[in-house]
Amino acid sequence: MAVKIQLRKVSIIAERVLRDEILDLLRKHGATGWTLTPVQGEGAHGSRASELEGSNVQIDTLISTHRADRIMDEIACNYFADWSVIVYAADVDVLRAEKYEKS
Repeated sequence: MAVKIQLRKVSIIAERVLRDEILDLLRKHGATGWTLTPVQGEGAHGSRASELEGSNVQIDTLISTHRADRIMDEIACNYFADWSVIVYAADVDVLRAEKYEKS
């Protein structure tokens, strides 16, 4: 039977211009991989006014709970005041534990 571990899936939706900064932040906190997807949507402030601003991106990573908390705190401190960014997390069961259990 496959070995299953519990991790946190952290999802960050941000303006595309922040992509590289956020990926650096994830690396700094020990993320070894992520999925990046261009996204569109509408929220409390409506939809984006112009494609000249660039599309939003969603960055998902699977990481331990304590690292997820640090990532979320740093995203909030660095970006919430001045940028269109949202971050959320959920507990997930993950197979292939050997990919995530690093010494």
